[in-house]
Amino acid sequence: MTTLLNVVAPIFTLIAIGYVSAWRKWLSEEALKGMTSFVFALAMPCLLFSGAITPHPNGGATAFAFFSGCLLSYGLALLLSRSMLGMRLSEGGTFALNAAFGNTAMIGIPLVLAAYGQAGLAQILAIVGLHSLILLPLGTVVAEIAHSSHKPVPLILKATFLSVLRNPIVMAVLAGLLVHQSGLPVPEVARRFLNITGMAGPPVALFCLGASLIHFDARRDWPSALLCTTLKLLLFPALVWLIGRAIGLPHLALSVAVLAAGMPTGANAFFLARRYASGADRSGATVLLSTILSLATLAALLAMLPGDASVNAG
Repeated sequence: MTTLLNVVAPIFTLIAIGYVSAWRKWLSEEALKGMTSFVFALAMPCLLFSGAITPHPNGGATAFAFFSGCLLSYGLALLLSRSMLGMRLSEGGTFALNAAFGNTAMIGIPLVLAAYGQAGLAQILAIVGLHSLILLPLGTVVAEIAHSSHKPVPLILKATFLSVLRNPIVMAVLAGLLVHQSGLPVPEVARRFLNITGMAGPPVALFCLGASLIHFDARRDWPSALLCTTLKLLLFPALVWLIGRAIGLPHLALSVAVLAAGMPTGANAFFLARRYASGADRSGATVLLSTILSLATLAALLAMLPGDASVNAG
């Protein structure tokens, strides 16, 4: 129990400090925007690029288990939203994205790094870049189809492609994979820069996440937000665990894949919902509610998953 607190408590304490800082207005909106830009335009891309140029043993199998469960969760949530909740396609697409798009970067990377060290970090980096590369285009395509059904398919695909190109996290992973596959040498000074800058990303990201939660309100649409949170925090990890066991994932890879699946809903799902004006209030409520409840569910996952967090965290 002490080990779990040592891993989980600092992460959620930093989120809470960010929330209080925004609530008490200790930092201006401009300062928070600058910190967020630093995280997503520089620090996280450096961390992901550095990870992409480093070999990931079992990384492909870890990603397969994660995204198989991810796409199943997305499909089930979309079907549920349409057949049982009676949502339109635009709102159903947002609901499904909320149930499948987790905060693997802002919470996942710091938590896995604290629990499983560099070996665990290599596993989750195999997920993080593809996470945005797969889910954001999927969510964008569904939203574009729902809102622009009269547009030709090539225009919808073009809009999706351009939105992906504007994502620095996705581009960092793609660039790193190209460098790794080409065999180009990376100078030691460049590696040190990537490591120093990249490691600044996780703690600043947690602070910024906490500050962003001040804008969400869980009192609106809370029944459907609670249902979506249940799908995200419980169903998704269960599916990944079943798939991981079925394909024989090693203990560390299985733990990281399931833990990544148990992340709360990522804020990018809310931003996409707000962009297309489809269920943004529900999405914001899901982000806030899932982040709060994940304190308990992530601690439970760490306690149940194979692997000794106390050894790896040392």
